[in-house]
Amino acid sequence: MVDTLRWRSCLLGAVLLLGGCASAPHSPDPHDPLQGYNRAMFGFNEKVDKAVTRPLAVAYKNVTPTPLRRGIGNFFGNLGDAWSAVNDLLQLHVGYAANDLLRVEVNTFFGIGGTIDIASEMGLYRHPNDFGLTLARYGVASGPYFVLPVLGPSTIRDSGGAVVDDYLYAPLPRLTSDVALRNSATALNLVQHRASLLATTDLLESIAIDPYVFTRDAYLQRRDTRAHAVRSIGVLTPPDDAGGE
Repeated sequence: MVDTLRWRSCLLGAVLLLGGCASAPHSPDPHDPLQGYNRAMFGFNEKVDKAVTRPLAVAYKNVTPTPLRRGIGNFFGNLGDAWSAVNDLLQLHVGYAANDLLRVEVNTFFGIGGTIDIASEMGLYRHPNDFGLTLARYGVASGPYFVLPVLGPSTIRDSGGAVVDDYLYAPLPRLTSDVALRNSATALNLVQHRASLLATTDLLESIAIDPYVFTRDAYLQRRDTRAHAVRSIGVLTPPDDAGGE
């Protein structure tokens, strides 16, 4: 069976090359010169989501008790906290790095392998970080908005950062050599994440005149805000997305 993380990284690289050849010469938004390609890929992703991903997420949410879903989300979040700490250090944000490392230690040893987020109750809030933001820290521009197949909204910089995220920090291969188990855990993580977004996406479909524009603008604004934050060293405060489901 093909390793899911390696497949995702290869997919990212291939799509980056393809996206460079697809452009909309008269795009009304300077941040979205590839709008022709992006809208087509957004439509494709919507079809995949409605046919496969969303039904799986709904079924998962219906049969899985809330405490168990929260525990699963916390477990994968705990794995991500370790990589966040690495990026904190690369960005010279020592305070954030210490916070995230303490989160991993506390939740791993006292939170039953990370399934209980004890650290947040202690004031050690989650601070998600990634290599795309590390690139932003050192002045790499975001580049055009770019919709990835299945994976969704991104930019050229963030897509490249995601490749590094996958290759340099892929925790599941280090936890088990069982490929089937590893891929099943990766799929569970994706379904868990989609289930946590059901209310948000349902609301988006009901209020957004143009879901593509709404999704694009929301993504770019959020990433710009986070990129601005990592370029300076400030007081550690709880982020908007702290905590689990």
